[in-house]
Amino acid sequence: VQLQASGGGLVQAGGSLRLSCVASGSIFSVSALGWYRQSPGKERELVAAITGGGSTHYADSVKGRGTISRDNAKKTVYLEMNSLKPEDTAVYYCAMSYSDYARPNHWGQGTLVTVSS
Repeated sequence: VQLQASGGGLVQAGGSLRLSCVASGSIFSVSALGWYRQSPGKERELVAAITGGGSTHYADSVKGRGTISRDNAKKTVYLEMNSLKPEDTAVYYCAMSYSDYARPNHWGQGTLVTVSS
């Protein structure tokens, strides 16, 4: 399984972006997917997750500002974020787990999001 994330870049505070992550392999439709992020000097943290059945979970820091979704036909998971803040600046990683709410089994390469104030 390979995960390819894209969509990062420089965004002004208050702006929006959409990250995409395309996966290879045949287990995508039944896998749980997530977006994590890591800022310099901080641990990697879960931003949002979506189960194989479509249930979603969000970190408190992005609730109301982020939306995770998946397109099984395209083997793609998305993260849309709006009202971006400088503290959202991080490298964002997509991840795939074989079971819902389990630790990821596969990671994407990361895409950098920089939010300017």
